[in-house]
Amino acid sequence: MMAVVSEYTLRRSTRARRVRVSVDGDGAVSVTLPKRAAKREADAAVRELAPWIERRRRALARAAAEVARTPGTLPYLGAELTLRHEARTRVHRRGDVLLVPRDDVAAIERWYRRAARTEIGPRLDAAVARAGVTYNGLTIRSQKTRWASCSATGAMSFNWRLLLAPEAVLDYVVEHEVCHLEVLDHSPRFWRLLESRVPDWRDHAGWLRRYGSTLVI
Repeated sequence: MMAVVSEYTLRRSTRARRVRVSVDGDGAVSVTLPKRAAKREADAAVRELAPWIERRRRALARAAAEVARTPGTLPYLGAELTLRHEARTRVHRRGDVLLVPRDDVAAIERWYRRAARTEIGPRLDAAVARAGVTYNGLTIRSQKTRWASCSATGAMSFNWRLLLAPEAVLDYVVEHEVCHLEVLDHSPRFWRLLESRVPDWRDHAGWLRRYGSTLVI
């Protein structure tokens, strides 16, 4: 028997043109409504998409099981950092041990954000040097689903959660965005350029599609 979705988070957006239903990595359902749409439209969408929601939840659960972490650790570019909780205010890494404040997840995220700039900056500089192009600034963000972006002005943005993925996945995303400095869209020309630089890009893109929902702390 199909499970009935009884709870969801409702958001309204002035930019939304239609009802959008999404399932977060923990299985929670969110519905985005256009600003003036009635709540009954959200209820109807959740009822209609109940089979898809259930399939999505099962897929997320399988993905989480496949990349299950050792208790008391966090991933870092394919390695594991063991968490040691102490009476401190800032996170500090000592080898493969991460010294963290007690009950302060925000402090851990701030540390990953700083580490992301340290890891991504040199990779980005090396990639643009190889390509013979330039970029216009690096920003570290915290989107739930978007991993990186390159604007028409060459501004680069990367999600700090990429540090929770294998190192090869981060390297692929950097090369992907550097290709956008030459080809801003996803035309056949773009994919040819990307393949010339990352021949196995499909493996890394597929990893993100399957396991991106698990990249949380």
